[in-house]
Amino acid sequence: MSNAKILFLGTGTSEGVPRISCLIDKNKSCKVCSDSVKINSKNRRRNTSILIQHKNKNIIIDAGKTFYDSSLNFFPKNNVTSIDGLIITHAHADAIGGLDDLRDWTNNTQKNIQVYLREIDYKAVDKMFFYLTKKEYFSKGGVAKLNFNIITSNTFEIENIKFTPIPVFHGKTNIIFGYKFGNTAYISDVSEIPENSKKYLYNLDLLIIDALRPEKTHGTHFTLEQAIEKIKYFNPKKALLTNATHDIDHSKVNKKLEKLSDINLDVSYAHDGLIQKVFID
Repeated sequence: MSNAKILFLGTGTSEGVPRISCLIDKNKSCKVCSDSVKINSKNRRRNTSILIQHKNKNIIIDAGKTFYDSSLNFFPKNNVTSIDGLIITHAHADAIGGLDDLRDWTNNTQKNIQVYLREIDYKAVDKMFFYLTKKEYFSKGGVAKLNFNIITSNTFEIENIKFTPIPVFHGKTNIIFGYKFGNTAYISDVSEIPENSKKYLYNLDLLIIDALRPEKTHGTHFTLEQAIEKIKYFNPKKALLTNATHDIDHSKVNKKLEKLSDINLDVSYAHDGLIQKVFID
């Protein structure tokens, strides 16, 4: 039974896929990047982001550098006519780089947009987008009208949906937020899960988790193998992988992941534009 859906606006790293270097360097032969420029390719990956649709409300997690492209591609065909909340995981460019692009919404579609973020992330936004945080700029040109709401590790509510922050490491010392809503958890950038955060992740209906690439470790992200180990540990009914580089060929890797069904695991890489039905009480 489902009463909501998740639309994947982006499933790639900060660079995204394709990488321009792969397309212009004739000495490179990157099959994934070459495929990603084809129409409807599942290897095309924008910055990680999801949209949650529930009772005609639309709540977005992260608006990175490719947010405008995601909007053009997926909002009209999915009847997204409002943004009823924007939640930020952390203040890296692939999560907040698209804040300026919200100006079209607040100039022509709705009066303002509620943004939910930690104080540390608000301070970063204030430095990068000072004209979005200081009201004296609001009347000067068509800047986005954003109302910033500071959140802590406590559960908060947007349009009758409760969101519980899940602190995780994104690097050795950098703590960011994933989020749990209903019986779904979204952790787009993670290198380790603290002990105190594990309690939110057992026996989920859906776990969406960072899986950058196979084998080669990374200081701020799970590899595919590390993500699978966590999935085995937490045992969700279904797991979708996100934040993939061009090292992941969508169809080929998902074909291999089908073998995990032998140990009762339902794991696959998500793709931009994927719709996943969920239940939110």
